[in-house]
Amino acid sequence: MKKQGKLVSSKQIWKLFWILIINCGMVFNVYAETVDNPCGGASALLNIVDRPTVGDSACVVPFKEAVLELGYQYQQLSHSAGYQQNFPEAELRIGLPVNNELVLLLPNYIHQSMTPRSGFAATTIGIKHEIGYTQTWLGAAEVLFTLPSGSTAFGSQNMGTAVNGIINYTFNSTFSLSFMLGVTTQTQSKLNGGQRFTSINPDMVLTYVFTPKINFYGEVYGQSKTAPGEGSGFNFDGGVLYLPLPNLEVDLEVGQRISGTLSGFNHYVGTGMSIAFN
Repeated sequence: MKKQGKLVSSKQIWKLFWILIINCGMVFNVYAETVDNPCGGASALLNIVDRPTVGDSACVVPFKEAVLELGYQYQQLSHSAGYQQNFPEAELRIGLPVNNELVLLLPNYIHQSMTPRSGFAATTIGIKHEIGYTQTWLGAAEVLFTLPSGSTAFGSQNMGTAVNGIINYTFNSTFSLSFMLGVTTQTQSKLNGGQRFTSINPDMVLTYVFTPKINFYGEVYGQSKTAPGEGSGFNFDGGVLYLPLPNLEVDLEVGQRISGTLSGFNHYVGTGMSIAFN
C-alpha cells in the first residue's frame, strides 16, 4: 500500500510540472523575441541569484556560465533554548542550452547546542527551465530531487521530489513581486523516523531596487505540512543584497517564525555571497 501511494504522488508531481511548462510557455514565448531579457544587464547577478530568499529566482544562469552561492545562518531554535548554525549553504548552478540550468545543493553542515550536536543535510540535484518573459512577466519551472543522503539526524531517509512554478511580476523600475508555488514529497531523517509526507509550499517575495547595486526584499513562505502528523507552518525573512562587483554579490538576512514549526527556529540572522563565473 505504501508503494502504491508513493507512485500516485510521483505521477501527480510530474503531471503538474509539464502542465506548467506547456501552458506558461505558450503565453510567454509570443513576446520573448521582442523584449529585452529582464535577467540581463549590468545588475544581472542580483536578478539571477537564488539566495538569500527561500524562493528561487525565475532567472536561469546563462549558457556556459556558472554561479556559486554560499551562506551562513545562526538560528535560535523554537523547540528549545538552544541555537543552531548552518553552513556553507552551498548551491552550484550551471547554465545549460535552451534556457535551462543544472542545480546542485551540496550537503549543509549543521551544528547545534543540543543533542544531536552535528551532522550533514541531504544533497539535492535538479533542473530549472526559464519558460519565457514579457515586459512585466517572467516565468520558470523547476524539478528538484533530494537524494537519500546526509547524516542520521539531519539527512533524508529516502528520495524526495519537489516541483516548483515561479512567476515574477515587475511593477516598475523600483518594485517587483515574485511568487513560487511548489509541491513536495519528502522523508524525514532516519533519527526522526524516516516517514514520508507531502506538502504544498507557497512563497512570495517583494523586492525594492534601492539602487542598481542594492536591493532590499521581504518574503513570506510556508508549507501545508511541516512533518508527518503536523499542520502548516509559515515564516518571514528580509534583508539586503549588494553588488560590489558585476560577478560578486553579498547579502545580509534576518528571519522570524510566524506560525507552526517550519524549519524549527524562532528567528535567525545570516549572511552570504554569490560568485559568477563566465
